[in-house]
Amino acid sequence: MSEVVLTGARLLNGVTAGIYIAFLVAFMPALHGQPDEVYARVMNRLNVVIVNPVFLAFFLGAPLLALILLGWHRGPLSITAACLAVAAVVITFAANLPLNDALANDGAVSSFEKPWLIFHTLRTLAATGAFILLSLPGMIPDRP
Repeated sequence: MSEVVLTGARLLNGVTAGIYIAFLVAFMPALHGQPDEVYARVMNRLNVVIVNPVFLAFFLGAPLLALILLGWHRGPLSITAACLAVAAVVITFAANLPLNDALANDGAVSSFEKPWLIFHTLRTLAATGAFILLSLPGMIPDRP
């Protein structure tokens, strides 16, 4: 059973990391330099559209499965992977969502873009790190 959870954790963490990477290397650079009204309108629309059942299943399922796996295997890899997967969600709620809300409430793009990208980069690194650790051989120790 833990192999199934590990496979799910790898999948969900990998897809979540991929979504974050796409924002980092494509969406945000495309928005950079746009007029403020265009930037804010597109970013606000993205923030509404992304909150859907499919994304939420990946976003919340990634740390959940990493934590479930941690319940069975408490090695250094699984502990670190779970911590990183949870950190990506915590960064989102503590930093990115408040910045999104401020932008949606007529906040200035100049006050939004740089801090959002800093925190987004941190959650991207956390999610990617969780995926990499979950993908390493030996995540589930061989049975005697």
